[in-house]
Amino acid sequence: MSRYRGPRLRIVRRLGDLPGLTRKTPRHAYPPGQHGQARRKRSEYAIRLEEKQKLRFNYGVTEKQLIRYIRKARRATGSTGQSLLQLLEMRLDNTVFRLGMAGTVPGARQLVNHGHVTVNGKEVNIASYQCRPGDVIGIRDNDRSKQLVQKNMEYPGLANIPSHLEFDKNTLIGKVNGVVEREWVALQINELLVVEYYSRKA
Repeated sequence: MSRYRGPRLRIVRRLGDLPGLTRKTPRHAYPPGQHGQARRKRSEYAIRLEEKQKLRFNYGVTEKQLIRYIRKARRATGSTGQSLLQLLEMRLDNTVFRLGMAGTVPGARQLVNHGHVTVNGKEVNIASYQCRPGDVIGIRDNDRSKQLVQKNMEYPGLANIPSHLEFDKNTLIGKVNGVVEREWVALQINELLVVEYYSRKA
């Protein structure tokens, strides 16, 4: 399944608030479609599927990528669910978003893909690059890149920068000081249900 490029508010209405996907809020709180307002009892599978879809759409990863992250999280020490969230949160596109350089994760991915972002002084155009403690995230030294980021910073996606990051608005340089802590994950998600969803699949 490829990356979603359709109407974002439709997804937000179905799954709830996804801070990485869009800054907009839908006019209707119920899911879209003919039966959106009908109250249906959801199966356990449907609940787990919904939590998995939240992760997919919020971080903008494909099904294949998410399965890869699940397998990687299982090999890590500690909670699989927490390791999964850390892997997704420490992606370069998400880190750029959390620093406030872009209003959404898709916007941050575009900045990275178009070569506007540097890591430790070198241009990195791979959105899935895993940021590590000590990495310095900057903007390429040209006017176009700086203007783009300054414009984005006028309308940040989230108000607060998480504790594992720091950002200098004057120099447009951010630093990764550690690994994200669970309470700083902005998405409302039950990661254990995602792990359960993939228990037989991945």
